Amino acid sequence: MGVPLAGAGVAQAQGLATKGPRATDVTLRINGVPHSMTVEPRVTLLDAIRDHAGLTGTKKGCDQGTCGACTVMVNGRRINSCLTLAMMHERDRITTIEGIGNAETLHPVQAAFIEHDGFQCGFCTPGQIVSAVAMLAEGHAIDRDTVRTQMSGNICRCGCYPHIVDAVLEAGKSS
Repeated sequence: MGVPLAGAGVAQAQGLATKGPRATDVTLRINGVPHSMTVEPRVTLLDAIRDHAGLTGTKKGCDQGTCGACTVMVNGRRINSCLTLAMMHERDRITTIEGIGNAETLHPVQAAFIEHDGFQCGFCTPGQIVSAVAMLAEGHAIDRDTVRTQMSGNICRCGCYPHIVDAVLEAGKSS
């Protein structure tokens, strides 16, 4: 009998980890539309939205909950969709950037982002807008400092923060 290879246990463990548990059928209500899909229990809400429902407006940034690019609303509350499992949200109302407005009728936050140039590269913009919409509904758009604090979970690598704050405050006036 030979000596087992040092990495054999690791390779076996990794093989088991990549196969994962049995997939399950779930239906997620995203932007008012039911999306039926089969996912493994470890699939994040972000991956279900992007890869299974085909809604790619919600971005995958850090995949660790620190950048806010994946922000969506669940039952009106903003969350980082990369930090929660899809299966946990089968009965919830999920709103992504695609459910905020459309080309014909922009949400006031979307219109304010355009007016105040609240984006540069645009990668963070969907998460910023979804977070701002939820924050306004929560009644937190009081002043510049409060908006900065409430939006601190959404990072803009281009540094458009003053324009984003201006956009949120203006949208708050119209809501």
